[in-house]
Amino acid sequence: MLKEFKEFAMRGNVVDMAVGIIIGAAFGTIVKSLVADVIMPPIGLALGNVDFANLFIVLKHGAEMAAPYASLADAQAAGAVTLNYGAFVNTVISFLIVAVAVFLLIKSINQLKRKKEAPPPEPTTKECPHCFSTIPIKATRCPMCTSELKTA
Repeated sequence: MLKEFKEFAMRGNVVDMAVGIIIGAAFGTIVKSLVADVIMPPIGLALGNVDFANLFIVLKHGAEMAAPYASLADAQAAGAVTLNYGAFVNTVISFLIVAVAVFLLIKSINQLKRKKEAPPPEPTTKECPHCFSTIPIKATRCPMCTSELKTA
């Protein structure tokens, strides 16, 4: 059983998949940082110093501290139940960035795989309709049966 598992684990597909998952996780971390640290601050600034990570609605106030809460962290520390729509917006933007990046990656890989197919070469021979021998395309008479050929 151990030998079978080793054969399964060492197949190219499984190893490739594992590498893809590890790189995908690292890519996800990079995209999360890109959204939280690079994209959302200018958007928040343009919308009047809005920090999307701190956009939330209090569903139930916490027992340890009274509302209003200055940040999501304060609300959670007080034990408040919150609806974190700002974090959701960040997650949606992260997803869209990942989706576009994956789309562009797949598109470029497909372009590399696609071989530019040349049009088929023009035929240089044709078949005699009388004796079915192969003759040059410009021939007006078959050299085998001497039949006259129609020119197209």
